[in-house]
Amino acid sequence: MRLEIDNATVGYDGRPVLAGATLGLEQGEIGCLLGPSGAGKTTLLRAVAGFEPLMGGRISANGEVLVDGRIHLPPERRRIGMVFQDHALLPHLSVLDNVRFGLFREPRRKAEARAREVLDLVGLADAADRLPHQISGGQQQRVALARALAPQPRLVLLDEPFSSLDPDLRERLAVQVREALKATGVGALMVTHSQAEAFAMADRIGVIGEGRLQQWASAYDLYHLPANRFVAGFVGEGALLPATVVDDWHVDTPFGVLSADHRLPDPPGTAVEMLLRPDDVIHDDDAPLQVEVVRRHFRGADFLYTLRLASGELVQALVPSHHDHARGQLIGIRLDLEHVIVFDRAGRDEDSGSLIG
Repeated sequence: MRLEIDNATVGYDGRPVLAGATLGLEQGEIGCLLGPSGAGKTTLLRAVAGFEPLMGGRISANGEVLVDGRIHLPPERRRIGMVFQDHALLPHLSVLDNVRFGLFREPRRKAEARAREVLDLVGLADAADRLPHQISGGQQQRVALARALAPQPRLVLLDEPFSSLDPDLRERLAVQVREALKATGVGALMVTHSQAEAFAMADRIGVIGEGRLQQWASAYDLYHLPANRFVAGFVGEGALLPATVVDDWHVDTPFGVLSADHRLPDPPGTAVEMLLRPDDVIHDDDAPLQVEVVRRHFRGADFLYTLRLASGELVQALVPSHHDHARGQLIGIRLDLEHVIVFDRAGRDEDSGSLIG
């Protein structure tokens, strides 16, 4: 179904924590609400489910209003499945019976057939007769997903579904859950504070912080085309460098005057900050620009180097790990920029320049 959240305000104890959130999720798409703890992500998710009231705005599905100032459709009439953080499996029931639990209105034979169908979909057909404690945490989470999918909902909501699992398992399980959802054509909206999970799962991601939905976009756009400084700092790594707008299409930076790929919104002479991601900085031994290695973070396939320009600003670069450079060593770099992204520097130190992420 198409989910539409229009100017929604949510909170608790009469105090709004997220105001004016607007987003749309198409049929079969997977969306993710990403942000720090206490930003209102779960409260908005529970409002979609029908467990929390809206303080303002509207939520609708396929044009049908689920909740607004006059209407509040009860959860059981919304045809929305929910997967909780703690799995909420019944310990005394088998995996099969846990999945069949939500199909109590169906004849037993039909319910069992549907339960086995969705267990096969999530790769757990062989675990049907086991008890929850006899399978791993990742398998338990897939059982919870199967239980949510069994009644054939229009949408599935997932509230921090992988937070109790080991970090190495989370991303793998996120990919498996995504594949299972895509196989059914059922859309989903997930809450997480982990961008790795969000990137692995979602077609669209909403970054929430400072009381509002900052941006609703693809992972690519959040990383390469962030709407503001908050999104740039929350998603990914990089540096903000002091710069000055030269004209509509050029900006003066510590790397010289660069050409933008779009018309710059600020008038000439405006002090701005330019976003530079680690993958914008290319290690090149033949480059005339030499910088100092001040920190190095070995990540297996590559190093994340923190580098100091002659002007004093810090930038970061991803370099294949066979280029093993010591702290204090000078290396050559050049830029490979697809997008020139700048933010206003109003109210910030004139010689500002800092790492983010």
